[in-house]
Amino acid sequence: MPSHPIDYLLLGNNFGTAEMRDIWSETHRLEKQIEVEVALAVTEGEMQIIPAAAAHTIAECADASKLDLAVLARDGLRLKHSLMPTLNALQQQCGEAGEYIHYGVTTQDIVDTGTVLQLKQALAIIDRDCRAVAAALKQLAESHQYTLMAGRTHGMQAQPTTFGFKVAVWLDEFIRHLTRIAEIRPRLLTGNLSGAICTYAAMGPEGPEVERRTLERLGLHCPNIGWQAARDRFSEFASVAVLISGTLGKIGNELYNLMRTEINEVEEPFSAGKVGSSTMPHKRNPAALEGLASLTAPVLKSASLMYESMHVEHERDAMSWRAEWLALPEICIYLSAQLQNAQGILSGLKVNQARMLANLQLQDGLLMSEKVMFELGKKLGKQSAHHRVYQCAMEAFESQRAFKNVLLEDSVISDSVTPEQLDSWLDPAQYIGSAAQKVAQTLRFADASGFLSPL
Repeated sequence: MPSHPIDYLLLGNNFGTAEMRDIWSETHRLEKQIEVEVALAVTEGEMQIIPAAAAHTIAECADASKLDLAVLARDGLRLKHSLMPTLNALQQQCGEAGEYIHYGVTTQDIVDTGTVLQLKQALAIIDRDCRAVAAALKQLAESHQYTLMAGRTHGMQAQPTTFGFKVAVWLDEFIRHLTRIAEIRPRLLTGNLSGAICTYAAMGPEGPEVERRTLERLGLHCPNIGWQAARDRFSEFASVAVLISGTLGKIGNELYNLMRTEINEVEEPFSAGKVGSSTMPHKRNPAALEGLASLTAPVLKSASLMYESMHVEHERDAMSWRAEWLALPEICIYLSAQLQNAQGILSGLKVNQARMLANLQLQDGLLMSEKVMFELGKKLGKQSAHHRVYQCAMEAFESQRAFKNVLLEDSVISDSVTPEQLDSWLDPAQYIGSAAQKVAQTLRFADASGFLSPL
């Protein structure tokens, strides 16, 4: 029976995708380890380090699908070793040729390189889904380049902006994330087949060439020097995953807040039959947005465990190594759920433009105090204008009166501006600065990046 929510039938899809779970399944982990063993044997056969006939037999007979995990687990309890049961089973599968299984390497070589093969598949999914999220953000930013809304700082209305501008900020982040993925790919997708303490001693002088050819066969890069005691590759991946997850969590939390009943500027996709509450029939809860935001913390905590693995004693130990076995799958699985969830949310997001406009008028002109201040400052001086507009703003707020009326009651201000000029200054549409132009610039940059994939 599953004992982790990742694998629950009822909850599992809230925490990951079937596609990513398959990559990190025990069966697939075993398949990748055996793929490394076979590639090593074939290379060593070609180089006459082991008999060519034995290498051929290993390639033909070593079959992960025919291994019984329950039997391997039982042998593991007896042997107190994570890989020896598999090696013994492969030896039985290959007969006499089995003597040449795992020739010249150590357990960590096989486990690390197998893990990198899993990460290669996981990174391809993450890259694909980040491109899809970026494409959805681009479409939203383009559609709402001029959609007016209130910009907020410290949770309070600040100045007018556009919804497209807000989304373009997220898009720009995702282009950087995709750049990071491209940059770490060669460093991350690097195997390691160098023996007990990375000196190739058991393979002799041809060891480095065995490693190079085997890793090339597996589609991986070859390291400059063994990295059993250098775990920064996996920690760097965790760092990039945290950054991606952090942006997704921020987007989820922002849209969650904008969906609040009192704000009501967006709504996550709603489908017929979707239930918000078991007791309040009217509820249309932001369940998808909550799910999106909720997984950033687990990714961050798993990444911190990855960073712990960088503390390695001497040439290697298992204390730090085992932490990766826990953290890497969780990071990838949680992130896969966030990316899939984000695609669904962004592609079906309902944007309530009328409510955005209405919210711009909630403070009856106060949102435009900076515009008024700078225009008056041309006549009164910026600081003098700030003091006078501040007094009017506070009076309007406390008395709950229209900002325009309070401004015109100030004799200095009324002598400096006509009511018609004041109306134009208090128009939010006239004070979005270069927001639309910056959206356009970001869209062009995203297109030029070459990362965007069609929806």
